[in-house]
Amino acid sequence: MENRVTATAKKILLFNTFAFTVCFAAWMLNGVLVTFLVENQVFRWTPVQIGWLMGIPVLTGAVFRLPAGLLTDRFGGKPVFGILLFLSAIPMFLLTYAESYLAFALCSFGFGLTGASFAVGIAFTSVWYPAKWQGTALGIFGAGNLGAALTTLFAPTLLKELTQDGANIEAWRQLPVIYAAALLGTGVLFLWFTNNKKPAANNKTLAGLLAPLKKIRVWRFGLYYFLVFGCFVAFSQWLVPYYVNVYYLPLITAGLLASAFSLPAGIIRAGGGWLSDRLGARKVMYWVLGLSVAISALLIVPKMEIYSPGKGIMARQEGTVTFVSDSLIMVGDLRYPLIVRSNHLEDADERVLIFPARETWQQPVVKPGDTVRKKQLLAKGYTRIYFQATIWVFVGLVILIGSVWGVGSAAVYKFIPQYYPEEVGVVGGMVGVLGGLGGFFSPIIFGYLLEGIGVWTSSWMFILLLSVICLLWLRRSENRPERAGAPASQVEKESQLLNKSEPSYQKG
Repeated sequence: MENRVTATAKKILLFNTFAFTVCFAAWMLNGVLVTFLVENQVFRWTPVQIGWLMGIPVLTGAVFRLPAGLLTDRFGGKPVFGILLFLSAIPMFLLTYAESYLAFALCSFGFGLTGASFAVGIAFTSVWYPAKWQGTALGIFGAGNLGAALTTLFAPTLLKELTQDGANIEAWRQLPVIYAAALLGTGVLFLWFTNNKKPAANNKTLAGLLAPLKKIRVWRFGLYYFLVFGCFVAFSQWLVPYYVNVYYLPLITAGLLASAFSLPAGIIRAGGGWLSDRLGARKVMYWVLGLSVAISALLIVPKMEIYSPGKGIMARQEGTVTFVSDSLIMVGDLRYPLIVRSNHLEDADERVLIFPARETWQQPVVKPGDTVRKKQLLAKGYTRIYFQATIWVFVGLVILIGSVWGVGSAAVYKFIPQYYPEEVGVVGGMVGVLGGLGGFFSPIIFGYLLEGIGVWTSSWMFILLLSVICLLWLRRSENRPERAGAPASQVEKESQLLNKSEPSYQKG
């Protein structure tokens, strides 16, 4: 395969990335719009209804990624991407007329098709780029994830301006019109400026196109993507209530910090593709999953305050208590000095404490005139352990794990054209489905964990478990590749893939 990147390929990548950014911004619209409408009492929806309205577009985009990838492999990316943009613009525009929960949900289901643009863009980008550059190209394309950050940053301001800071609240209906116009205009530009191209194996039957889904490897890639993309999407929304409830931040500040999580991850994804081209997807994934395990383990420790029994004081010999104060107990002539509580943690919330802080003290349990025996308890000991989980350390770790996941998202999609160069659409679509389902189901899992365990860091416990499983499966796949029943030529090819950063057919 020729390793030269043509000007047409660069143009296709530019328009693919632009279209995907617009689609991703539209896909995440409900996170801002629904919150605004409920806060301003335009609609009186329950928390459950709000959760479904935020999740419906994510679910639609996930489910339709596989058929979108199949259509792209069959007909090429130009018509499929163009039609998807036009179709998504219709329910987005109709959202402006929504007067009920059902109407809002149906429109959300419709414009959720924008989430399927990922599978189209992945397949359409990969057919234009040689294997040597596919990781970089797909990483640049995946940077369109920052569309989520664009909506989080600018949609609230647009709503404020459109509604004149709430004075004309019904003007919120202009926002879906703006997004619909953006989708429609992007579709026109895409069809006007791009060239179509199909994979060499686009004449396969449906059964032939779906054949790779029988491979357990595809599902392994899907689990990786469930973590690095699905959980990324989930935390893009989950972090807002996290900051409000754990750190008592205002909603606007919480939204800005949530944007700080999603924006770098989208940008760094391009760097993840470049690294995967240079070092190999497998080596990059080892680092990604290893760091995910380490960082999530640090994030598990909650903000907490623990009171526990500490070291007390026992009588060294029997006698009568002659004196008792907060700092001293006397039994006969024997003196027992006590540790007095210093209260140095009373203003702990106002300081920056990176490490856990401890405070100990002792309190008398006897009074003057008491007769005590040897080894009888004279004073109870108390220990207070305070861990602030300072917000700036937390924010830094969260941004770091988000960036690591951004690199991992690119690495996962470097695997796909290596193993399935002619089925990128269907395999990438299926992997995308699993990633999208991660974005839909993870907040639900987080909610159940929070309710069951009672601590917000239970979400990071789930991430730690999932990261460990992915890392162990990656290691196992290296020792025992999923190739049972494969022909000898395929076994040899996969061995080369495992032992080299690039497969053998990339060198020709």
